[in-house]
Amino acid sequence: MKLPPLATLAFAIVGIIVLLSAFTVDQTEQVIITQFGRPIGEPITTPGLHFKMPFVQHVNRFDKRYMAWDGPMVEMSTKDKTYVQVDTFARWRIAKPMQYYLRLRDERSAQSRLEDILGSETRTAIARHELIEVVRTEKDRLPKVDESLAAASEGTIGSLRPIHYGRVEIEKGIFDAAAPKLAEFGIELLDVRFKRINYNPEVLERIYQRMISERLQIAQRFRSEGEGEAARINGNKERDINEIESTAYKQVQEIRGEADAKATAIYAQAYTQNPLAAEFYRFLKSMETYGKVINGSSTIVLSTNSDLFSLLKRVDGKSHP
Repeated sequence: MKLPPLATLAFAIVGIIVLLSAFTVDQTEQVIITQFGRPIGEPITTPGLHFKMPFVQHVNRFDKRYMAWDGPMVEMSTKDKTYVQVDTFARWRIAKPMQYYLRLRDERSAQSRLEDILGSETRTAIARHELIEVVRTEKDRLPKVDESLAAASEGTIGSLRPIHYGRVEIEKGIFDAAAPKLAEFGIELLDVRFKRINYNPEVLERIYQRMISERLQIAQRFRSEGEGEAARINGNKERDINEIESTAYKQVQEIRGEADAKATAIYAQAYTQNPLAAEFYRFLKSMETYGKVINGSSTIVLSTNSDLFSLLKRVDGKSHP
């Protein structure tokens, strides 16, 4: 059965109206219906098929999942006037879509508001705390210290002074300060974290120089202690050497004295056995004396009664020409 043209047109119009009236809501979405720019009814948060007035009402969709805010790297000053570059990120979601729509309209405006509030609270928190509190995770965390460096520097290098806050508590402070402000825009702040904290290049150079200076100080202390220990060892060595040489010299002189005494006793015993031996002994000693005092360039004046001259006489009592 063929429908009249008017009926076909009516069915087509009804079908178009139904298609324009129906819309689906995904499980990751929440929807606000607006009529001429004004919200109508409550936000739709349940997934499924829903209807609206065609041509008059508009569907505004918002994400229901957790969303990220990744702030830019911003340079700021700590309480001790040290400039650092802080990179912050946060997680948030749309908790009150109607309030979110009325105050912000879209995600771009929300990201801008997040940057304003979280950036401001981050700068305030960093300015209230010193650098050591920003970089340490917790206030009670004990850093690992090289015992040799700590001992060499008398505990001044490698050890950190006590602090009252840590990075985790500073992040919590930022969260507590920013969450109520964002709640006014229908945003629930879930978490805030420091992604990265870098030193300013000028500050970094000063830190490197300070680290080099501290290591040079430790090295100089080690050198001084080594030089002192070397001087002590060398002093002990010289003392031991002198003591050994003195003892050895004493023993040598004692041995020589004993040997000379024994030799003298042997000579005396040998040359006193008869007159000829004694005369021979005197002859040998005189020869030794001649060898010591007479050489090619010596001029000697002797008396004829001298013992040295007596051996220069002839056997018959006449002297040599």
